[in-house]
Amino acid sequence: MMDDQEPQFLVVGSPAKPRRIAYRLTDQEGSTDLALVWLSGFLSDMGSTKALVMSAFARERGMPMLRFDYSGHGLSSGSLLEASIGDWLEEAAAVLDCVGSRRALIVGSSLGGWIALLLARHLARTGAIERLAGLVLIAPAWDMTERLMAHRMTPEIKAILDRDGVHYEPSLYGDPYPITKHLIEEGRNHLIGVDTLHLDLPMRILQGMSDPDVPWGHALDLVDLLRCGDVELTLIKGGDHRQSRPEDLRRLESTVAALLAEVQQVR
Repeated sequence: MMDDQEPQFLVVGSPAKPRRIAYRLTDQEGSTDLALVWLSGFLSDMGSTKALVMSAFARERGMPMLRFDYSGHGLSSGSLLEASIGDWLEEAAAVLDCVGSRRALIVGSSLGGWIALLLARHLARTGAIERLAGLVLIAPAWDMTERLMAHRMTPEIKAILDRDGVHYEPSLYGDPYPITKHLIEEGRNHLIGVDTLHLDLPMRILQGMSDPDVPWGHALDLVDLLRCGDVELTLIKGGDHRQSRPEDLRRLESTVAALLAEVQQVR
């Protein structure tokens, strides 16, 4: 599947730390009051398989679709060695403004699931939760810097992090990737597992039971944290972290379609 749409760019951040964020927004003239918003996973970008599937899904329905690359990812500026959860949350909030007055149905994968939850919490706290129509979370890696990274580190890795400020973690999907001391420490400002999460939103969670990166019990813990009336968790026997098999992509499409139909009925 090719991605032939030219990106646009938005400068986000303070003058001391500006980031040039690449994004793609389609079908701005659509008649619907809803927009689909994609939030990528760690080390992924807006040209991934699932992002392109969601883009085609939105196009077929005449819906606006917004996707972007975090700083240090894809076509955006910045380095992973300097990036943080706070930066990526700030970028998601800024890019969300590109859909204008439309309500966003956010689809977040892995890290994108955590960013989606943080964005929803921020909007709820500021009295603007109505900007969101719902969340679809794929293997949500909430609190990943603490629960899925720091808690798994051996004393030797922690010593490397203290000494060098960065540890290069072997990956199942390619070259080793950097985990910085800054990412871990700054991530502690954004943990959601310290309290219940009050979000008045419909939420759908898709979690593979053979996921080596985000254990399926992590999704169950999230459900326990949530205080909202419409949450559905789908556990996928044999499902991996990426959820990019044909059957996974069909499940994602049907989940988003069903939630869209539910949201539009309520309106």
